Amino acid sequence: MPENLFKINAKEYILPGTRACQGCGLSLAYRYALKALRENTIVTLPASCLCVLHGIYPSTPVMIPCLNNSFASTAASASGLVAGLQAMNRTDITVMAIAGDGGTFDMGIQALSGAAERGTDFIYCCYDNEGYMNTGTQRSSATPLGALTTTTPIATKQQHKKDFIKIMEAHDIAYLATASPAYPIDLYDKFVKAKKIRGTRYLHLYIPCPPGWVFPPKDTVKMGRLAVETGVTPLFEIENGRFRFTGRSKSMAEKGNRLPVINYLEKQGRFRKMNIEQLQQMQRWVDGKWQEYQRRAQE
Repeated sequence: MPENLFKINAKEYILPGTRACQGCGLSLAYRYALKALRENTIVTLPASCLCVLHGIYPSTPVMIPCLNNSFASTAASASGLVAGLQAMNRTDITVMAIAGDGGTFDMGIQALSGAAERGTDFIYCCYDNEGYMNTGTQRSSATPLGALTTTTPIATKQQHKKDFIKIMEAHDIAYLATASPAYPIDLYDKFVKAKKIRGTRYLHLYIPCPPGWVFPPKDTVKMGRLAVETGVTPLFEIENGRFRFTGRSKSMAEKGNRLPVINYLEKQGRFRKMNIEQLQQMQRWVDGKWQEYQRRAQE
C-alpha cells in the first residue's frame, strides 16, 4: 500500500470550479477517493451536497460517469448497476454508491442493509457531516449530542449519534473502514484496498462542514484532525472480523496521548449551547468507544 504522497495517483478527476461550499471537507475526501478508484468507476448518488458538487446538467467538473437517484435508493441504484455490469460480463468496472448521513443512516438504510445482506459487489461510501447540510442543517440520526441544528434550535440534540459502524459490521461484510479528509493518505490507501476486495465494502468518511458546524472554512483540516486526535472519530478498518487502528489513531493508541473532547467541541458554533452535563456525557461516550476499540485491537 502507498506510504507517502509521491505514490498517490497524480491524475485529477475533479476539475476546478465546483459548486461546493468554501472549505468543503467532502471536496477533499472525494478528490482522493476518485484518485484511488481511477477511471473504471461508476458513481451513483442521491440528492445531496455531492449532487451540488457534481453540478447541473449538462455541465459537471467530475470526470467519472455518475448516476443521480432518489434520496432513499442509493444502494438500490448501485445494486442495479452491479447486476447490469454482470450481465454484460464487465468485471473491470467498480461501482461506488456514495451518500451523506441522512441518505445512509436514515432514508437509505433499508436498501443498504438489503444489499449488504446479499453481499452485493460494490463500495458504499457514507460521507458523514452529521446533519442534512444540503437542505439547511437539519438534525439527522448522525448529529451528535448537544449540537444545534435548524430542527433543534433551542434545546439542542438530546441523543448520541447512531452507531452506524456497528450496524454495518453486523452484516458481516467484506471490508469496513473509517477515514477523514484531514488524513488523505490514510483515506487513499483504504479506497485502493476496497477496490481490490469483492463483496460489499463500506467506507465511512467523517466530513467537517464549515457552514453546518459553524467554524471558519480555513480550519477544515484542523477540525478533521481534532476529531481524530480527541477520539471522536477514530481511524480504523475491519477486515474478516479483525479490527485494527490505522494512521494517527494507531499512534494515539500506542502512546496514549488522546486529547479531551472539549478541544474539538469548543471550536464549533454548533455546540455553543452545550451544557456541562452534556459535555461530560460526550466525554464518557467517547471514552467508552475508545476503550472498546482498544480492546478489540489487542485481540
